[in-house]
Amino acid sequence: MTDHGEAAGLRPLTLAWVSRHLEAGERIVGTGVLYGGITAETRRLTIGTREGGTRDLVLRTYVDPFYVARAEDWLSREACALTLLAGTGVPAPELVAVDPIAAHCEYPSLLMTHLAGRTVLGDEGVETRVLLLARQLVAIHALRPAERPRRYVTLTTADTVVVPKGADTAAWAAAIDVIREPAPPWEGRFLHRDFQPGNVLFDVPPSRPAGVRITGVVDWAAASWGPADLDVAHCSTNLALLHGPGWGERFAEAYEEAGGVPAAAASERLYWRVRDALACSEEVQSVARSWREAGRTELTARIVEERLDAYVTALMDALG
Repeated sequence: MTDHGEAAGLRPLTLAWVSRHLEAGERIVGTGVLYGGITAETRRLTIGTREGGTRDLVLRTYVDPFYVARAEDWLSREACALTLLAGTGVPAPELVAVDPIAAHCEYPSLLMTHLAGRTVLGDEGVETRVLLLARQLVAIHALRPAERPRRYVTLTTADTVVVPKGADTAAWAAAIDVIREPAPPWEGRFLHRDFQPGNVLFDVPPSRPAGVRITGVVDWAAASWGPADLDVAHCSTNLALLHGPGWGERFAEAYEEAGGVPAAAASERLYWRVRDALACSEEVQSVARSWREAGRTELTARIVEERLDAYVTALMDALG
């Protein structure tokens, strides 16, 4: 029997759907909002077991009309990715249930197991985490699924880029010209497609910060097949905006040091990094807001824009 009082915040149909996927004798005894996401509501559900203990699940629900229209694809893709990842050694949640078209819930939803750990977005210890992130991404790219996920998608075009106010206009114009060109040839890899610090969970022992380790990689809604450089580029951009432009380059180096295999030509690697940085220009407001909600209160949209401008300029300097 579900305790409706403790399940405050869950919509009635969703509550009933979740309850049907619990084990006999279990009930929801608490809920809490998980912050940091942009596209969906995410809640942690504490489940009381029949033995008297508790376990946690995570409920992801798409409620914004813009994202609801895309939820069937995203949730179906995430469900397939979680199924594929089971038993691979990549620390991902286990799928419990999915309702991609809201046949049972008020909104499209996915229920999965909860992983230990937390996101860490602060500057302290970033060098150690960059190395761990690089090794984890190499492990993801090493997967060879029997059935490939769908080919990657990039939505940014030369016409949708948003040049920040006060940016180096010459550098941005040159960067936009880069993505007018066809994508370079690539060798396919299994991609997370949104691999970045906000989607990685860490265990940081209070008495031994150097003993930090990754406990989970979450949000597989965009899992795809495509060039490894696309994942490298995305994490590089996020690190550049979170911690400063130099950390974008450091992550790309760490990925190779960890055994990752990017494109052979520097110009090809930079193409993907430029493309991802320009894609971020369209989401600066929402990205900065999610980071502030997660505790980086000093990261105003303006500061993030300035870091993005510096990063794009550095990339174009590297292209020559």
